[in-house]
Amino acid sequence: MDLVIGPLDLSAHVDEALAVQAVAFGLGPDEVAVRRQIVLRHMTYPGARALGASTAERLVGFVYGMPNDRTHWWSTVVEPYLRAQHNDHWLDDSFVITELHVHPAYQNRGLGRSLITTITDGADEPRSILSAIDTDSPARALYRSLGYQDLARQVLFPSAPKPYAVMGAPLPLRRA
Repeated sequence: MDLVIGPLDLSAHVDEALAVQAVAFGLGPDEVAVRRQIVLRHMTYPGARALGASTAERLVGFVYGMPNDRTHWWSTVVEPYLRAQHNDHWLDDSFVITELHVHPAYQNRGLGRSLITTITDGADEPRSILSAIDTDSPARALYRSLGYQDLARQVLFPSAPKPYAVMGAPLPLRRA
């Protein structure tokens, strides 16, 4: 099956993207509704951009991110955890991977790797940061293989049931 990775107008395709995220991340309708507003707000931030992975029929994966800004909500939550590990300098001059999701039927085909490397290849910043649920998972294994290292662990986000890890990597990302 032919998959195409390219720029995605995430504001115009937010519902398609969130349908992928809902399946990949196990989100219910209420969580999707909240995330919809967050995504639409994020896409108004300077430098925010998105890529999609599509078949001829539908979107099957997406990534979006932006240059980090210490005043953004995510940064204000993770900053104390990073500071405790002497890693809060990672919040400066970093490109944040805000979301990366691939539909489960299309996982383990290199799509996540292609999406994250392609979006970070276009970053002007010298490094990238992200957060991921703090468990050994295929996502964390992917990030480690790309050069991401743990900067802080057991990060608690309001209303998130599980702790997260904040990870960072120099750009360009390591290729497999």
